[in-house]
Amino acid sequence: MSATRKPMAALRKALWDENPGLVALLGLCPLLAVTSTFVNGLGLGIATILVLTCSNMLVSASRKWLRPEIRIPIYVLIIASLVTCVELLFSAYFPALDRSLGIFIPLIVTNCAIIARAEIFASKNPVTPSIIDGIGMGAGFALLLCTIGAFRELVGQGTILSRLDMFIGGDPIAGFLVFDSGFLLAILPPGAFFSLALAVAAKNTIDRRRKRAAGFRLSI
Repeated sequence: MSATRKPMAALRKALWDENPGLVALLGLCPLLAVTSTFVNGLGLGIATILVLTCSNMLVSASRKWLRPEIRIPIYVLIIASLVTCVELLFSAYFPALDRSLGIFIPLIVTNCAIIARAEIFASKNPVTPSIIDGIGMGAGFALLLCTIGAFRELVGQGTILSRLDMFIGGDPIAGFLVFDSGFLLAILPPGAFFSLALAVAAKNTIDRRRKRAAGFRLSI
C-alpha cells in the first residue's frame, strides 16, 4: 500500500501506529516539559506540525540534489530556518504563549522526531507523501501533547482550557472549573512521566484488544 494512493491510511498510520511520542518515544523533553496545561500543549503541537510538515516537504523536494555526506547538516539547517520563522510568528501573534513556551520552541530544532522523519521518510519519498507523513506525525505528536496537557491540568488544577487568552487575546482566562482542588503532583515534573506512562499503557491496551477482536473475527 503506497502513501500516494492511500493518503488516509498513511495518515492513520502516522497518527496511531507510528506515533512519535507513544511508539518511538521521541521528542520527550518538550513533551514532558510543556504539557502542564492544554494550551501549552496545543501551542507546541501547532509549532511542531508546521515545522515537521514544511521540513518534510523541503527535504523531499531537494533530496535528489543532496550529497549523502552532508545530508544531516542540511536537514538541521532547513529545520532551524523553519523554527526561526515559526518562533517569529509566535512572537508577533501570540506573545504570551511564546513567553510561556520559552526555550522549547527553539528546541524543536533538536527534536529527534523531526530529524528522523526527514532521514527515514522524506529523503526517500516524493513531495506529496512526505507532506502527508509530516501532517500525520505532527498531528499525532500534537494530539499527545494536548491529551497529556489536558489530563495534567484537569488533575493538577481542577480546570480545563485555562489561559486560553494566550491564543485568542483579551483578559486572562481562568478556564472551566471542574472541581475546586487538584492533585499538585500532576503538574509537577513527576506528573509528566506518570501521564506519559498512562498514555503508552492505554495505547498498548487498545492495540491488544483490537488484535484479539480481529483474531476472533477471523476464527469465526
